[in-house]
Amino acid sequence: MAQFSLQVQPTDAAEWIDTARRAEAAGFDTLTAADHPGSCAAPFVALAAAAAVTSRIKLGSYVVNAGVREPMLLATDAATLDVVSGGRAVLGIGAGHTPVEWEAVGRVRPGVRARVDRCIAVMEATRRLLAGEKVTVDIPELTMHNAVLDKPRPVQDRMPLLVGTANSRLLRWASEHADIVGLTGFGPTKSDGHQHQVRWRLADIDDQVALARAGGEPVLEALVQQVELTDDVDTALAGTARDLGMSVAELREVPFLLVGSADEIVAAVRRNRERWGITRYAVRRPALELLGPLLPRLSEV
Repeated sequence: MAQFSLQVQPTDAAEWIDTARRAEAAGFDTLTAADHPGSCAAPFVALAAAAAVTSRIKLGSYVVNAGVREPMLLATDAATLDVVSGGRAVLGIGAGHTPVEWEAVGRVRPGVRARVDRCIAVMEATRRLLAGEKVTVDIPELTMHNAVLDKPRPVQDRMPLLVGTANSRLLRWASEHADIVGLTGFGPTKSDGHQHQVRWRLADIDDQVALARAGGEPVLEALVQQVELTDDVDTALAGTARDLGMSVAELREVPFLLVGSADEIVAAVRRNRERWGITRYAVRRPALELLGPLLPRLSEV
């Protein structure tokens, strides 16, 4: 059964509240907010506001930058969201990639290996705090002494952990420890510090899924970059195909795009489940109107 999460950037109170209510009514499984300090709203504050006007939809970060977040504060934010939402919090974490976010907190962005080391350390420490353990860590990437999350205690015994990544080591770690693996399809960060190259060749996706399944059976979610209802797929994908050096035929098979007629999108979701076991999709705000009417059909795939 396919599920969809809706990622939204809160910019206006009335619109954010309305979006949360509409997403729940349409049947989205989760409402998520990004974490880019300095360029978007604080995710847990925004999600707590959404919790007050909804009752069923899950609420999650997508995804927290582990490079600039401390486990004690992160666990407190996540537990508080879980309390005020009545047990609907989802904790999404990634290694981070935007250099200015490190600079803003007085740190130098480390290389890929060190960012992954830090991300794993933060996830493990945060998980232990949410479980009620006393946590001491003394490694180059993270230092904590006798940290305990006494209050607030989360409602859920095990808050779902979503790891958003395309990194091989993180995929392996997530295969054993995460509840949801968010497949991003990202390659190296481009020179602007924000955008990415992509790893969208079908063989690349096969490899990513294999790593995400290496140690367990987490739910697989694809981060969708384009949602478009159209009867002319070739034209809709022509620019992306040209930019990426891929054919439209190849892009039709990629789970990071949902482009086509309603029937074609339903068929793509079914195909992705059969080939890769992908059963969740993270989509952005425009998909609320585009996919909302389709969710009853998609939920049956």
